Amino acid sequence: MRGRQGDGAPAEEPAGAVPLTGAEEYAAAVLALVRRIPHARAMTYGLIAEIVAEDLGRGGPRQVGNVMAESGDRYRHLVPEDAVVVGPAQDDFTVPWWRVVNAAGSPPARHLTAALDALRAEGCPLTRDGRRVDLRRAIWFPEPDAAG
Repeated sequence: MRGRQGDGAPAEEPAGAVPLTGAEEYAAAVLALVRRIPHARAMTYGLIAEIVAEDLGRGGPRQVGNVMAESGDRYRHLVPEDAVVVGPAQDDFTVPWWRVVNAAGSPPARHLTAALDALRAEGCPLTRDGRRVDLRRAIWFPEPDAAG
C-alpha cells in the first residue's frame, strides 16, 4: 500500500508482507486520517470520504461509517499497536472515533452520550444545545500534501 511518511498514512508494506485487500486498503486510509484529527476538532464522514477518494478513487460517507463501526474489531490489525488515544471516561482507544460526525455535526446515535462527553472534555465547540459539534468552529482539514 502507498503511504507518505510523516502524514499518519500507512507506510509501504515490508517485503514479504501479505498484501491488503481493497477493503483493507480503504479502511487503513480512513483510520490513518481519523487518527490525525486533532484534539477538540472533528471531521464529517463525507469529508473523510472525499479526502480518501483523492488517493484511492473510491468510497463515500457510508463506507467511512462502515469502517468506523468495524475499527475496533475487523480492522483492528490495520492500526499500529502503539497507537493510543485517551478517550471517553479516560479509556484508551487506537482511533478517536468520537471526532467523526455526520454532516449536521451529530456523533453516532448509538454512542451519542459517550461521544458528546469526550468532545466536551476535549473542549470541542458544540452547538448551543450541546447535542452537536459546531462544525463552523470545529471542522478540521488536513494540510495539503506538500509533494502534490
